Amino acid sequence: MTTHTLPADPLTLYGETFHSRLMLGTSRYPSPSVLLQAIERSQPAMLTASLRRQTGSGGEASQSFWNLLRQANVPVLPNTAGCHSMQEAITTAEMAREVFETDWIKLELIGDDYTLQPDTLNLPEAASRLIQAGFKVLPYTTDDLVLCQRLVDVGCQAVMPWAAPIGTGKGPINPHALRTLRERLDVPMIVDAGLGLPSHACQVMEWGFDAVLLNTAVALAQDPVSMAKAFADAVNAGRAAYCSGAMQAQDNAQPSTPVLGTPFWNHA
Repeated sequence: MTTHTLPADPLTLYGETFHSRLMLGTSRYPSPSVLLQAIERSQPAMLTASLRRQTGSGGEASQSFWNLLRQANVPVLPNTAGCHSMQEAITTAEMAREVFETDWIKLELIGDDYTLQPDTLNLPEAASRLIQAGFKVLPYTTDDLVLCQRLVDVGCQAVMPWAAPIGTGKGPINPHALRTLRERLDVPMIVDAGLGLPSHACQVMEWGFDAVLLNTAVALAQDPVSMAKAFADAVNAGRAAYCSGAMQAQDNAQPSTPVLGTPFWNHA
């Protein structure tokens, strides 16, 4: 992987800066080779990896996966995917810190197996305990304003609201809730889960979200490598549009071509 130069508008999380506003998951790709190519094409800021799922696949397979991540030379964001209790998530985070030698953790605490919706009742307490233990917590959450505010109150310096349930690819199913979040909370927000198309990523970036995290939309595409690049371009375009200040929508048509003087055929 090449060494990155930070852009003029870098992503900043917990005081650290990143060259990209795209984060990429590492599961469900057709092959390790395809995953590496997708990483190379999209140049993500971080790669997410589930300690539980990888260690559950066997020692040799797990070691091969860790070697692949090292080869990618991209910071790893471990996650607690598959955890259904607070203690399970905390224990997994502590194990991940030892394995990956990082304080970063994406906190997933699942409350419903059908929708994979976060456990909204226990998520703030789990985040608080991890922050007190020195973790840089990025909590996966719904688009509920009160819940996200509570996560900020307990010390999360960024939150990761979903656009739609994990793996659905539906795109933002509640634009009003997401835009309200962006207007009300003054912390970095990363849209995580439910994005299916590059246009979805561009849209939420245009609304002012700071980054997106993708997995299924890239991994299950017919050409994951090209799709990874398409999403990276869409994220950059959306961020540029947001920073440029989009025009306000108008109810009535407005001429876009100036009229100078009087048409020559009106002269006698």
